[in-house]
Amino acid sequence: MTIMNEKTEELRDIFLDVTEEDTVTETQTETHGTLASDDEVDDRLRDTVAHMQDALDFTTDLTTEEYVRVVRGFYADEADAAIARDLDTTPDTVARARLDLHLLTDTDLDAPFEFDALDAALDDHDTLADAADALDVSPSTVRRYRRVRDARRDIRRVNDRYRDEFEAILTDRELTDPLTESVQEDGLDEATEGQEMDVSL
Repeated sequence: MTIMNEKTEELRDIFLDVTEEDTVTETQTETHGTLASDDEVDDRLRDTVAHMQDALDFTTDLTTEEYVRVVRGFYADEADAAIARDLDTTPDTVARARLDLHLLTDTDLDAPFEFDALDAALDDHDTLADAADALDVSPSTVRRYRRVRDARRDIRRVNDRYRDEFEAILTDRELTDPLTESVQEDGLDEATEGQEMDVSL
C-alpha cells in the first residue's frame, strides 16, 4: 500500500509540474473558465448576423435573435420545419433565412435543372412564369432556386466568410475541451515515459 501511495504521489507531482498548476481541480477549473459561455457564443453570433443584415439584403422580417436561432438550428442539424415551429413561422421563411445567412443544404443544391439552365431561362424570358415554362417546372420552383443561385453568388463574392465565422464561433468550445485534455495527457505520457510503475500490493 505504501508503494502505491508513493507512486500515486509521484505521478501527481509530475502531472502538476507538467501543467504548472497547484491542483488538478484548479487545472480543470481554469480550462473551463477559458471556454465561451452560451451567452458569449450568442453574442458573437448576434454580431455576425447584425453585420450581415447591414451588408446584405435579407429577405425575411425575422429579428436578429430569430436569425441566431436559425444558425443554431442549422448547425444542430434541425430541419427547417422544426426551427419554424420553435419560431412560430413557416418552413419557407426559415429556408429563406438560411439562404440569407449563406447556410445552404444539399437539398438546396438538388435542383431539377442545372443552374446554368436557370440563368439562361431567366435571362431569356421577361417573366418568372415564362422562365418556368421554359424549364418545365412551376414558378415557385424557379423562385426557390433563384434564391439559392443568388445566395451562392453572394457566398462566392464574400469568399464564404460568414459561414467561416459561424463555424469558428460554434466550434471554439467543442474543440477546446478535447484539445486541452489531449495536451495534458500527452504531457503526462511524455513525463512518465520509461518509468516503471510498481503498483503491486
